[in-house]
Amino acid sequence: MPDPVDPDRVSLARSGVDRHGLDRAANLLGALALAVSDRAADAVSAAAGRSESAAAALSALLHFLDRPTIDRLRQVLGLTSSGTVRLVDRLEESGYVRRGPGEDARSTSIMLTEAGAAAAEQVSAARTAVLLRSMSVLSDEERAAFEHLIGKMLTGMIRPPGATRWTCRLCDIGVCRGAPGGCPVGNAARQRYLEAR
Repeated sequence: MPDPVDPDRVSLARSGVDRHGLDRAANLLGALALAVSDRAADAVSAAAGRSESAAAALSALLHFLDRPTIDRLRQVLGLTSSGTVRLVDRLEESGYVRRGPGEDARSTSIMLTEAGAAAAEQVSAARTAVLLRSMSVLSDEERAAFEHLIGKMLTGMIRPPGATRWTCRLCDIGVCRGAPGGCPVGNAARQRYLEAR
């Protein structure tokens, strides 16, 4: 015999809010985040001919990491130290990166080769195509409103210094830096953690 249906749960479902407080807007945001994330992950992995982590590493090295240590790359990608070393090994074997001396005798820096920069550009182009296709259904006015709301939401989600899996690890940060107002995440992080000192 099936379990009886909870009448309070049915009432909540009809109201458009679940028992945890999830409403339609939040549910749609979750679906959108997953759809964009899945499409972007597939596109950047295919463009790099490697894993999503490898694509993110190439993109970060192209756009904002200047000769990072393996530990800094680990932090950006959210991988373990050994996982990051293996990733760098594979990228080096493919001719995409090379190692160099770090700031001290114990550290090693990583830099893109010419082939790596070309692969990173392909990753950026693939991500751009997914994002532009996703936004193409919006009018100019809707895009402006959406941009404002996304910036507000991202600002509310910034994490403290030392956090792993950086939000902007696949970003072309020059786009935000060149736009009026700059990067909302970077601005909020600076205000919250640097200017507050």
